Amino acid sequence: MNYNVSNDMGFMEAVQSCFSQYANFNGRARRKEYWCFFAFNVLVQSILTFIGGMIFGQDSSYASILTGIYSLVIFIPGLAVAWRRLHDTGRSGFYYLFNLIPLVGQIILIVFLCQDSMPGENMYGENPKGIGNY
Repeated sequence: MNYNVSNDMGFMEAVQSCFSQYANFNGRARRKEYWCFFAFNVLVQSILTFIGGMIFGQDSSYASILTGIYSLVIFIPGLAVAWRRLHDTGRSGFYYLFNLIPLVGQIILIVFLCQDSMPGENMYGENPKGIGNY
């Protein structure tokens, strides 16, 4: 099922798409959807770290509680969108396990996540950009 039929998906639309499909490991996700979600989470983590530092002080372990809770909340949506992103490049979502290989695996995974969509339909569904679909 393709939820992302718009070619001009905005930043917040991409983030909302990820949260609305928080546990959907099927289908494909555009590059923009993945990287907007990634940027949104970096921004939120930074803000929570700053707020935690202001409220609890820089040396307090309570400051990391806010970011820890948020990390737990976004774990499944982040995993799902990365899985769908790998599907979009024509790879199995299990390639995400390259994260377990120190340094080299993460670099390989970033290269995969940065690649353009596989044109047309693949075994994971139609191209979310609508390019090459029949």
